[in-house]
Amino acid sequence: MSIGMKDVEHVANLARLELSVDEKEQFVGQLNAILKYAEKLGELDTDGVEPTSHVLPVTNVMREDVVKESLSNEAALLNAPDDEDGQFKVPAVLE
Repeated sequence: MSIGMKDVEHVANLARLELSVDEKEQFVGQLNAILKYAEKLGELDTDGVEPTSHVLPVTNVMREDVVKESLSNEAALLNAPDDEDGQFKVPAVLE
């Protein structure tokens, strides 16, 4: 598989990019080099290699979900600049 000038022009059009002829030729060369490298990686013997999503064994570290007493409404509003009817009062943002 190789990338041609039409492919680069199509992708540039989708990305709404205006490329000069020199830039298009440069991208054709660079993209073909990337594809050539990917094909070379396909030659590797990966039999017996377990698929992974990360190079290191990563696990989630979770704490136990323990029910705790929450703040009372009065304590939550203690440092509020303004409150009304047991709720934070903030300036209106919609007219």
